Amino acid sequence: MEISGKKALVFGGTSGIGLATVQQLSDLGAEVIAIGRNPEKMTDVPANTTVKKCDVLDREAIQALYAECGPFDILVSAATGGGRAVGPFAEMDMDGYQASFAKLWGYTNVVRFGLEHMPDTGAIVLVSGSPARNCNPGQIAISSVGGAVEAMVRGVAKEIKPKRINAMSPGLVDTPMWSAFQGEALEAHYKKLTQNNLIPRVGTPEEQAQGIIFLIQNDFVTGTVLDVDGGILLS
Repeated sequence: MEISGKKALVFGGTSGIGLATVQQLSDLGAEVIAIGRNPEKMTDVPANTTVKKCDVLDREAIQALYAECGPFDILVSAATGGGRAVGPFAEMDMDGYQASFAKLWGYTNVVRFGLEHMPDTGAIVLVSGSPARNCNPGQIAISSVGGAVEAMVRGVAKEIKPKRINAMSPGLVDTPMWSAFQGEALEAHYKKLTQNNLIPRVGTPEEQAQGIIFLIQNDFVTGTVLDVDGGILLS
């Protein structure tokens, strides 16, 4: 797909990986709509970009947004939908485990209601995560959700052809999700978590966005997961 001149919607587009994707789509000449629950936190809006407020768990709001903004060629979702439970499964708060699947429900809403506003040449990209296929202790909720997202991508791809859908799977990425750590504490945290990776450092949102852009541009890729994770699956 030639991105220049296309219209792109990016859920979770006001911070982190989503924001980096918005910037790169803008740089490539797309008309971009960045969507988030708290759009006011996006203070530096790229060229050719408008900002909208929407909660991916609100189906009526999503359908109203699509009616306002459609049709569009590119649909990206990096929205988490809410919190994610961590900790040993035997001690897991089951309400927290269930709530972690808000990410999946958000993705299903985004894709289900977005399809009717996209041409046959349209491209969809979702963001998964390395725990889907490399679950460390304490990550079972995150892994379960990621595995469901990747299964959804593979299954939906067969139903929506010739439209395309793929997932990009990041490893550890320097995003506002880690805002509980600051300064040297953050650097030490990153070093501890990545020291055994094939590429022993944290990734950047821009590197993840490059993977998303590849999945949009390459018309010969669908129903797959692109790992942009510093080799964590082999570490």
